[in-house]
Amino acid sequence: MKGKSTFGLIIGNRGFFPDHLAKTGREEMIHALEAAGIQCVVLGPEQSKHGAVETHEEAKRSAELFRKNSERIDGVVVSLPNFGDERAIADTLRLARLDVPVLVQATPDAPAKMSIAHRRDSFCGKMSACNNLKQYGIQYSLTALHTVAPTSPEFQKDLEWFAGVCRVVKGLRHLRIGAIGARPAAFNTVRYSEKLLEQNDISVETLDLSEVLGRIQRMKDTDDRAMQQLQNIQRYVPTSGIPQPALLKMAKLGAVIEEWMKATDVQISAVQCWTSLEENLGVVPCTVMSMMSDSLASSACETDVCGVLSMHALRLASGTPSALLDWNNNYGNDPNKAVCFHCSNLPKHFFKDVQMDFQAIIAGTVGKENTFGTCVGRVKSGPMSFARFSTDDFTGRIRGYVGQGRFTDDPLDTFGGAGVVEIPQMQKLLRYICENGFEHHVAANFSTVAPMVEEAASRYLGWATYAHTA
Repeated sequence: MKGKSTFGLIIGNRGFFPDHLAKTGREEMIHALEAAGIQCVVLGPEQSKHGAVETHEEAKRSAELFRKNSERIDGVVVSLPNFGDERAIADTLRLARLDVPVLVQATPDAPAKMSIAHRRDSFCGKMSACNNLKQYGIQYSLTALHTVAPTSPEFQKDLEWFAGVCRVVKGLRHLRIGAIGARPAAFNTVRYSEKLLEQNDISVETLDLSEVLGRIQRMKDTDDRAMQQLQNIQRYVPTSGIPQPALLKMAKLGAVIEEWMKATDVQISAVQCWTSLEENLGVVPCTVMSMMSDSLASSACETDVCGVLSMHALRLASGTPSALLDWNNNYGNDPNKAVCFHCSNLPKHFFKDVQMDFQAIIAGTVGKENTFGTCVGRVKSGPMSFARFSTDDFTGRIRGYVGQGRFTDDPLDTFGGAGVVEIPQMQKLLRYICENGFEHHVAANFSTVAPMVEEAASRYLGWATYAHTA
């Protein structure tokens, strides 16, 4: 579920270039946006010459229109059907004060139409527009090709990419994350800075596990909320062989978390697991978390707040569920393959087939009867995008890495939720992770959206982001 985007549209124009190109260029760009399912906010021909922006007065009108629609504008496309007036473009964005991603597009000239009546010079005008945006301190993105026709398939790909960038930026700003329970004592690796997140417009709402357990204890077995959750669990995953009392505990846990998240306006969550819930409630939270992630409300275990932030970034870009995995094992002697694993709370979306089971790793410590509730199975094959963001107290910044690979069908005989991944130049990636002290947790998604996340994080959010490539 990606949702529909709305873009502000600026059509550049410059008087001593053919302005009929601004008229047709505006029409072509509106059609291209509509073809991509994108709504646009743009001046009409009655508000400026051909609905373009050339003068400071027209820039003021366009900016006012953008401000009136600021709540629904996710990004801005600057289109140059001719050279365009770079000052008017930059003034529009400065006066609009939208603080959203900007994509600069220039329409190519045709060799057969290079007369004074048809020559665009957008190739050159794009450089001038970008120069002014840089002077004004306005961040912007570029199309894959320096010039690209609005009617081309290549520009449709640009729009798809840019829409993803806009979703990530919008979704990570003013984000509210729920931290349910304390960091497990043995997991120093998931430490993070709430203050650095807050400086980046990301708030963390906490809930102590004692409150969760108390609310569960006070909830009657016949409570409608518990009964509804129980039905949801049994519809979600096969539960054959799972004791009914354990299923009811999971249902109550899900009801309490869902109610708290709604009351606190929290979008995603990180939940303590090892081993307090097993010892004090008698189940693992994996199925409840799997269901949340599968419904696009990402949830990470071990109270890994930055892990769930990474999951959410991928989910915003792709519109599909994310999982949090361990970079867990080598795969034979292949340097570009590894086993990714969790106990698991992976969303159902990730599996070839899935069933509920017990948590094999800690069953020997807390008793099998206290560890029911994992979602286990083999991860299906397909494209993989991965990401990890962390707070860096030494530099006072958020930093991270992103990349792409694939989940394979290579044979794997193990427990939990696991799959084999293949990533080009994986040894280079693993060295980067270790040299820079990143966590063993990584967010993964069945998609090819790493470039969207990298652009959003590095250019618009100001996060130091390494893009892993072959």
